[in-house]
Amino acid sequence: MLRATWKILTQVARSFGGGLGLIIVLTVLCSAVFAPLIATHDPDRIDVLHRFAAPTLEHIMGTDHLGRDMFSRLVHGSTVAMTVALCAILFALTSGTILGIVAAFLSTRAERPILVLFDVISSFPSLVLALAIVGVFGASTSLVIVVVGITLLPHFGRVARAQVLTLKNAPFLEAERLLGASTMRIIFVHLLPNIAGPLVVLASMDIPLVITIEAGLSFLGLGVRPPLASWGTLIQDGYQFLSQSAVPVTVASVALGVATLGFTLFGEALRDAVDPRLARAH
Repeated sequence: MLRATWKILTQVARSFGGGLGLIIVLTVLCSAVFAPLIATHDPDRIDVLHRFAAPTLEHIMGTDHLGRDMFSRLVHGSTVAMTVALCAILFALTSGTILGIVAAFLSTRAERPILVLFDVISSFPSLVLALAIVGVFGASTSLVIVVVGITLLPHFGRVARAQVLTLKNAPFLEAERLLGASTMRIIFVHLLPNIAGPLVVLASMDIPLVITIEAGLSFLGLGVRPPLASWGTLIQDGYQFLSQSAVPVTVASVALGVATLGFTLFGEALRDAVDPRLARAH
């Protein structure tokens, strides 16, 4: 498993876009995991005497309207962004895969409710659906994770169903059935390993979407609650005081843009590395 992962990452890093995306992804992940060690200040420490301070050796990215260190808040914001993104993707991946596999093994009539559920969820734009649900139930990090996960569930469900329909009548699975293998063994031992590649690629390409949705909700005050640092709240705080200093909103916006760009480049390179047909086409 580790050897195969290393081989795929090596293929990803061979292209300029993939290598750049991999560097950005690793940087964001390291920042998220080791935020308390990387941050130079307490992200919530208020120092009004040094509000809107320009970048210096003490505050390498300046301070915001309350004198809080921007670099430390950006680093801790990466923890919030990755926590929401990875938890939402894991929820959508797990739920969507289960529903997709179940639908593939049911009859046409029995699978109809699952497909209708996918269509109903997909009919609403992700951000609009998230805004509606969060607006009704109130803002919280856990609710944002669940809502975003639900909006992405049809993506994984449809891919899982299509992959299983392609494989479930394959000769090697027919041989397993003749040998007396149970349905659960066929699913977990043979189907899941064979459909995992496309699902993982889809998950990696959905991460920047989740990051931007979380940032958008936080910008509107419907996501992560202050004083918890989030890239969306940092942009909102900077936007409110844009006439006094452009540094906070610029720093937060650039961080969000670079992170989403990095995950997008990494996802595209990972898709090319995992899908042999795309690799031959290039």
